[in-house]
Amino acid sequence: MTDVTCVDLFCGAGGLTHGLVLEGIDVVAGIDVDPACKYPFEENNQGARFLKKDVRELRGEDLDALYGKSGIRLLAGCAPCQPFSTYAQRYDIKRDHKWSLLDEFSRLAEESQPDLVTMENVPSLAKNDVFLSFVEKLQRLGYWTNHAIVDCSKYGVPQTRRRLVLLASKHGEFRLIPPTTTEPRTVRQVIGHLPEIPAGGNWTEDPLHTASSLSEINLQRIRASKPGGTWRDWPEHLVAACHRAKTGRTYPSVYGRMEWEKPSPTMTTQCHGYGNGRFGHPSQDRAISLREAAILQSFPETYKFAARHEDVSFSVLARLIGNAVPVELGRAVAKSVKMHLESLEVAPEQAVCDGKSRYTEALVS
Repeated sequence: MTDVTCVDLFCGAGGLTHGLVLEGIDVVAGIDVDPACKYPFEENNQGARFLKKDVRELRGEDLDALYGKSGIRLLAGCAPCQPFSTYAQRYDIKRDHKWSLLDEFSRLAEESQPDLVTMENVPSLAKNDVFLSFVEKLQRLGYWTNHAIVDCSKYGVPQTRRRLVLLASKHGEFRLIPPTTTEPRTVRQVIGHLPEIPAGGNWTEDPLHTASSLSEINLQRIRASKPGGTWRDWPEHLVAACHRAKTGRTYPSVYGRMEWEKPSPTMTTQCHGYGNGRFGHPSQDRAISLREAAILQSFPETYKFAARHEDVSFSVLARLIGNAVPVELGRAVAKSVKMHLESLEVAPEQAVCDGKSRYTEALVS
């Protein structure tokens, strides 16, 4: 395969980068404003450089310098998705400056003219004007574009996570590979072997295998919870006052246990908290540990998020884990890149886009 060099915008802890690296793509740099990303990004992706920088301060020549004299250039990224999340729909996203980061992504694509572009984000973004403008901009630049709403569990991620994936190429048709499995991996298959720990406890061999503590009332609640159930299964005296009210009836997906024989629910930045979703362990009376959350995001079990001497910060590490692109989805993108390049009948440096930008939208289900 022709050598591919990638710059990863909004790189986070390196989920997308790690998936690309595992499939042989050379990620030379990851860029993010969060300094907490530096250690996991560089520690687990040898040779990849972390740059703490706002993309609004980047220019095309900066990316050109990072790419160097590479063969095929890939620009990848996942612009912060909070303004487009289901939770944020009750707000006017135009009031949030983060919506403009997608415009910065397209500006950098225009200024650096990479051969390939890929972006991952929340599904609801697909119908938003800012995304449609992004796609149209790529088409005007001569890219063939395709985007799909992807069920990540069909690409090896043990999680019911749906994401928008966009692929664009200067060299012709570029699509995500077909699903790699028809039998999603289950919670038991990926975390069932980990040592038992109590709420508030940890495993000395792995600092990340640590669980947040629970109050006495929440200990009673999780003991009354069954896998796949909700707070509606509890005795009345354990039900929170906000759930007794009529409005609380619309929030069944909190204080829940996972199920052993199914993929996990979607990991979020609050995945360490029992009361924040279906993040209760299937059989132990605690929320899932940070390590378990990372594994459910398909990070390798050995992936390092913090140095041994550092204190574990649930809020910081859960944010890095929950915001990450699942590693296995990154691998699927990398395999798609390889399949695309192998399909070219002429050398990439000789290929030119015919200017007939095509646009398709598919549902991978």
